[in-house]
Amino acid sequence: MITILYFGVLKQRLNTAQEQISWPGGNGTDLLALLHGRGEEWQTALAPGQIFRLVINKKISTWQDEIPDGAEVGLLPPVTGG
Repeated sequence: MITILYFGVLKQRLNTAQEQISWPGGNGTDLLALLHGRGEEWQTALAPGQIFRLVINKKISTWQDEIPDGAEVGLLPPVTGG
């Protein structure tokens, strides 16, 4: 089980701020593939062309980093402003 936190525009587009999902294991890319499998809305919000960051247990991570069971995973959209 992992907890996923959605921020900013992702929270709005996906209409959720947080969820827990069963996690079979893998890295950030595997998580994206799992979320893309939910349908077009998810594929659009988390499209490869979108720029956002992955945070695993409060640490900026790469998409190749493994996500351990029990992790808190944040998906961050780009931030604008000064």
